[in-house]
Amino acid sequence: QVQLVESGGGLVQAGGSLRLSCTASGNIASINAMGWYRQAPGKVRELVATITGVGTPNYAAFVKGRFTISRNNAENTVDLQMTSLKPEDTAVYYCRADRLPRVYWGQGTQVTVSS
Repeated sequence: QVQLVESGGGLVQAGGSLRLSCTASGNIASINAMGWYRQAPGKVRELVATITGVGTPNYAAFVKGRFTISRNNAENTVDLQMTSLKPEDTAVYYCRADRLPRVYWGQGTQVTVSS
């Protein structure tokens, strides 16, 4: 089992910044990709950004250079730096870790962007 704990969500005004952090624990050997997903009310969960074990990032188109994902394998953390936040970024953000064939999710952290 892998446990994922997110932190860093909150309320911010449009144009502001937040940094989300996710720490993995448990059976973390052989974790491959890690990433962030989000789910807004009434919408399906969608990919925000992922990063491979060697640090190659992948971003959703709507990120458009506003978000940066980073990973620290020594500390088993993956962070998401979010800037120029928009009200449409409001969602619950989930951390995910792939330890194939299983996928693990955190409990989610709320991000609310006010206009």
